[in-house]
Amino acid sequence: MSALNLRPAEDCKYDILSLGEIMIRLDPGDNRIHTTRNFRVWEGGGEYNVARGLRRCFGKRAAVITSIPDNAVGRLLEDLMLQGGVNLEYVKWVPFDGIGREVRVGLNFTEKGFGVRAAKGCSDRGLSAASQLKKGDIDWERIFGKDGVRWFHTGGIFAALSETTSDVIIEAVTTAKKYSTIVSYDLNYRASLWKSIGGQKKAQQVNRDLAPYIDVMMGNEEDFTACLGLEVPGLDKHLSKLDVSNFKKMILEAAKQFPNFKAVATTLRNAKTAGINDWGAVLYVDGEFYEATLRENLEIYDRVGGGDSFASGLIYGLMEGKPPQQAVEYGAAHGALAMTTPGDTTTVSLPDVEKVMAGGTARVDR
Repeated sequence: MSALNLRPAEDCKYDILSLGEIMIRLDPGDNRIHTTRNFRVWEGGGEYNVARGLRRCFGKRAAVITSIPDNAVGRLLEDLMLQGGVNLEYVKWVPFDGIGREVRVGLNFTEKGFGVRAAKGCSDRGLSAASQLKKGDIDWERIFGKDGVRWFHTGGIFAALSETTSDVIIEAVTTAKKYSTIVSYDLNYRASLWKSIGGQKKAQQVNRDLAPYIDVMMGNEEDFTACLGLEVPGLDKHLSKLDVSNFKKMILEAAKQFPNFKAVATTLRNAKTAGINDWGAVLYVDGEFYEATLRENLEIYDRVGGGDSFASGLIYGLMEGKPPQQAVEYGAAHGALAMTTPGDTTTVSLPDVEKVMAGGTARVDR
């Protein structure tokens, strides 16, 4: 592994660019999906959330690449994204067929858990515009060569959407590497997405094909096993023990198999109840491990989005040239705070994050 060498900010139009599907999230509040009469509307997506966090919390110039149908629901999604502050100039708008037979906006219904009842999600995203992106749809030469991007982020959710989306990622990352853009990837394994296109075997094939292009690889406890076939020694099937030493062995094996990784990061989460979690993280860079402060019995409001906010905090630290220990603390603190507010995306500020990093309690204004 070697240190990251980012392109100068003055040579680039954007600090961060994310590629992925962006859905409308419908949140029933304290009710259940199957009985509620009201939903609160948010936008969200594993890759998008990272760019939004870097823009809203950390003040970075951010843009996204996705595809959206040009109808009223698509324009609702546009309005929500504009509130997030990310630039939409690379969004591919596609004609709407009138009823969604050919193309649509993906929907994500998500309810909070309570006590022993876990959170639950129900996606309705078939035939989404983003899932139909294919090689040749995006002018990557313009984006990375003419406009310039310091950091490109994508992940396993987008890779799993269809038979064509992993080809889009390959096209993107090969062009990004040509122009010295740092590439990060969140494995973000979702069994439901891979089920119809080859299951876990296909997930491992696709992600292992993508891994040689990645500078910063991220994932949670199960992602490295499900997506790269890397076992975590001694890990029980319920993921209930945060034995950091075993995760370090797995990370060392990942670095051995993919020496292009300049950094590897994993979040460590143990859900004791829906609202009480242990939360930590580990970063491996330049041959050394750095552990974030382990927050035990953390009170959780909404567990969705914590990993994405960890990624944006970590990227901010690495992008700013912070020491690795400080970078992983930015990620862990931002991820922890994101889970104390509703929705997929962060609603906290940089002072909030730095106060938590210093051992204080942040006041979060919503």
